[in-house]
Amino acid sequence: MKYLVLIFLLFASAAAFAQSHGDKPLVQFSGVVHNADSAVVIVPYVSITNTSFHNQVNLSNYKGYFSFVVHEQDTLRFTCVGYAPVTVVIPSNLSGKSYTLQVGIKSQIINLPAFHVFPWATTDEFKKDFLTIKLADDDLEIARKNISRASLTAMYNTLPRDAQEIQSANAQAMHNNIQNSHSLTPNPLLNPFAWGSLIKQISDADSK
Repeated sequence: MKYLVLIFLLFASAAAFAQSHGDKPLVQFSGVVHNADSAVVIVPYVSITNTSFHNQVNLSNYKGYFSFVVHEQDTLRFTCVGYAPVTVVIPSNLSGKSYTLQVGIKSQIINLPAFHVFPWATTDEFKKDFLTIKLADDDLEIARKNISRASLTAMYNTLPRDAQEIQSANAQAMHNNIQNSHSLTPNPLLNPFAWGSLIKQISDADSK
């Protein structure tokens, strides 16, 4: 018996609410949704929720235009991704059966928290990779390797001579020819200083 009374009271309250809401005059609500910073910029496909009437949802078209039936004093909520929500209340005692409004919604920037994705499934995998990690060389170490004797020798043996190097060699050869044009060409085999340097190099190598 108690359950029947409770169900009867619930139906009675719902019917009373529906009757009180249905007594309000109907209004044809129309308008255009645009950016609050510029009326020229139209915001398409905005969700319009009637929070006063079963959360009924309507949608504006690709030009931002909407038109549907509401009741006076209904509360409508305009929402769109990237924009702050706007609430509009239909006024009462309207002279006509229609209400037109240009709704401006303001763009909203939402900063989401940073989310880090790690490639390790467990802590043991992280420890293993951390212990076997090979750190990359910094800029100073890379510069040292680039100007090392081995790197310079490898580049000298593999890289072709550029135009500037060839021009310098030709200019040096022309200078030597002009300088020795009226004298005998010096022979390094007859240079005692060259022989002394060669003997010194041989003796140093033997001592090592």
